[in-house]
Amino acid sequence: MAASNASPPIRVLITMHPGIDTLDVTGPLEVLSLANKIINKDASHAFEFKFVSATKQTKTAQAISLQRNMNYKQAHARLTTFDILMVPGGGVEKIIRDELEPLGLIKAYADLQKKDPLRERTIFSICTGSLLLAHQGLLSGLQATTHPDFFAKFIKIDNDAALRGLKECCDVVEERYVVNNLRFDEGEKIDENPHVPCKSDFDDHSVRQECDQPRKDTSPRASGRPKGLRVITSGGITCGIDASLYLVRTLVSSEAAVEVGRIMMYECKQGIIVG
Repeated sequence: MAASNASPPIRVLITMHPGIDTLDVTGPLEVLSLANKIINKDASHAFEFKFVSATKQTKTAQAISLQRNMNYKQAHARLTTFDILMVPGGGVEKIIRDELEPLGLIKAYADLQKKDPLRERTIFSICTGSLLLAHQGLLSGLQATTHPDFFAKFIKIDNDAALRGLKECCDVVEERYVVNNLRFDEGEKIDENPHVPCKSDFDDHSVRQECDQPRKDTSPRASGRPKGLRVITSGGITCGIDASLYLVRTLVSSEAAVEVGRIMMYECKQGIIVG
């Protein structure tokens, strides 16, 4: 299960703002950090983490203070170096009302794909973090989810963004997580690509996958990175753990994801992948 020495780490930038939910941050962080320990037999790491905030200390909704690695100006300057932008939820209303960061960072990260479309990037929101993505128009024409208590607000924010940009609205669904826009370049026959659902698997343009589904280990760390933009939205709070296990399975290996779930004594619940 060890990663190749030649495999570069997957660099994760985690946004922080006052009032974020602690588990939105620590749940995915626990999953991805455990993946590092599992593959650490050759001293390599699957994931590296950086935290960005407007202030040196960020207080969560549960009154825990988290320390940043960089401010937003520094994050913008280094944005091209990150493979995953993780956007936790909680306290997002003020961010949207006052047009504060991480809104600018989210838009800038998505825009990188226009300049470098063959680079694999992932935007990953947890819980109400998806409202920030919706406000920036990133979910236009996609399926997405958030905490069920915020569906009405999510739909309004998305509709407002669609009107501003003259774009399609998002299709809001109640799921543990939703993965959009898997565009990979790992073979000429798309139906043979293990990271892309086959057309025959789709039901109303979506496909469900279990976290412990048997899968040949052809992970990007072993066989070359896939390419394109992946947008993941997850439901309320603990759903971020499920989505993070999906990332481990996709970016590291299915064996690593199963082992992380075993160590955490956590039974991963399914989300959906849409084309």
